[in-house]
This record gives sequence, structure tokens and C-alpha cells, in this order.
Amino acid sequence: MTTARIALVGDKSPSVRSHNRIPVLLEALRERDGLVLDAYWIPTTEATALEGFDGIWMVPGSPYRSENGAVGAARTAREHGIPFLGTCGGFQHTLLEYARNVLGLSVAHAENDPGAEDFLLLPLACSLAGHEDAVRLTPGSLAERIVGAERTVERYSCAFGLNADYVPVLEAGGLRFTGHDEAGLVRVLELPGHPFFLATLFQPELAGDGSRPHPVIAAFASACVTRATSPARA
Repeated sequence: MTTARIALVGDKSPSVRSHNRIPVLLEALRERDGLVLDAYWIPTTEATALEGFDGIWMVPGSPYRSENGAVGAARTAREHGIPFLGTCGGFQHTLLEYARNVLGLSVAHAENDPGAEDFLLLPLACSLAGHEDAVRLTPGSLAERIVGAERTVERYSCAFGLNADYVPVLEAGGLRFTGHDEAGLVRVLELPGHPFFLATLFQPELAGDGSRPHPVIAAFASACVTRATSPARA
């Protein structure tokens, strides 16, 4: 059975529910799906030289100790074709990475730099911390194919989201937004042409009791194992 090495990028804390779920999810992936992930927790302050991993999972728990570390992890996955999953804070910092390094925008995260002039990530009009909400997925998108439905209800634990003013420029620059709430606000992003690059504002780690991994997590794990077994990785 092939084992894929993955980096869990985030500042591990027993107070973050999703972090406590991850060992349960890894065991469920092994037992239910035969997907074995050898996971290494990487603090954002140490998130460098990640090119050797078969997958990078940027987990919730923002504000991260190092914005640069989180942004750099997303960049490594994007530039090296490494399967990537970003959830909650991972979604937010993936947006920062793309806006800055691909589109050259000088933008900030309001939680990390409240004194900045131009914000890509802003406080949500209504905090989603501790809430569930519907997400509509674009037909034919990676997210829709993974979930197997055009509508899903997901759990959140966040208070910041994408500044809607930047949606057109990000889309024109190559990002694809494939999940939205009922009001049309962005909840899922994908990067076309990448082996697997998906980020969600919701936290799939919190789905159910952890014994049946969310389809997004299972798909990410499968992509990591596929990379681990590719001839180029041998």
C-alpha cells in the first residue's frame, strides 16, 4: 500500500476543533479508503522547503503566526504542481498568494494587517463562526464532481472572506470560483490546469463525526497518493 507524505501547514493547537479531527480523519482514510497519508505538522513559521511532499494541506487556525509562511506554502503547491487543499484560513491565504505573486496586487488581510490601505480579505458582514450554511457548486467543476451534487451544506468557523470587489480581477487572472453561498459570495476556489488545487472557506474537517471523511478531503488524499505513485516520484 502506497504512503503519501503530506505537510499539514498550520499552527497546531488543541483549542482548534479541526486540528483535533485530523488524526481521526487520517485513520478513517486509511481504514475506509485505503489512502495512507504520512502527515507532518509544519508550523507556519517553519513552512519552507515543502517541495518534497506529495501534498500540502493548509489547515484552519488563523490568524497564523506567519502570514509569509502560509502564503509561501500555497505558492510552493501552485508552482510545483503539488496537490493542495486549503481550508478556512488556508482559503484566505491562498487568495493572498495568488493576488500578490501572480497578479502583482498590493493587498492585505484585514485580520493580519488592519492598518493596511487595500484589503483582499475583509470581515464578513455576518460571522460564520460556528454556523452551517448552504454552498452552491458550479456544474462540472472539480468541487461539484467531488461532492457529487450542486448544493451542499457545510460547517464554518470563520469571520473573514473575500472582498467581492476583487472577484472580477482574480477570475480574469486565472482563478476559478466554483462555490458560492445563497447570496453569491465566494466559498470555493480552484486553479485550472493544476493536478489538484482546491480551497474552501468552510471547514470539511468538521463534517459529521470524522468517521467518514468529507469528499473534498478524500479527493485530496487520493491526489496525494497518485502523486506518490507517479513514475516521476519513484
